[in-house]
Amino acid sequence: MTLENLETKQKLRDLIDSYAYLSDEWKISEVMDLFTPDVTYRVYMSGALIADVSGRESMEHDFNLHASQVKTYFTLNGQHTVEIRGDNATGISFAQIKMIREVEGKDVLTDYSVKYDDKYVLIDGKWLIKDRIAHFLIIESRNLS
Repeated sequence: MTLENLETKQKLRDLIDSYAYLSDEWKISEVMDLFTPDVTYRVYMSGALIADVSGRESMEHDFNLHASQVKTYFTLNGQHTVEIRGDNATGISFAQIKMIREVEGKDVLTDYSVKYDDKYVLIDGKWLIKDRIAHFLIIESRNLS
């Protein structure tokens, strides 16, 4: 493995970590800067497609709508493997996401176990996410006391 390859892997890891940090802080416009303008973003829950968005503008609208319904986000990233081919790369990453929403006056915590399938592209010296498929594999909700 070359030093350049290791540096690229670190940049891609930083990219997915930035997605988590910025999302947790509701910095949606900054999250959008991590994606190509023609991004595609699909979300599956329990195998069913629930969202299919193309373009940063549409994605930002959807992210803002979702964020308006959440009181607290907390994301913990896990494994991240990538395959680099020049200015393109693919990656798989895993995350635990916790969201607190208010439902009927009570705080409800939902835990999500998520697998992301990503395609990355290097544009003007910066790695961006071109395509992301989010697989919400395990979903658990409970009232907080």
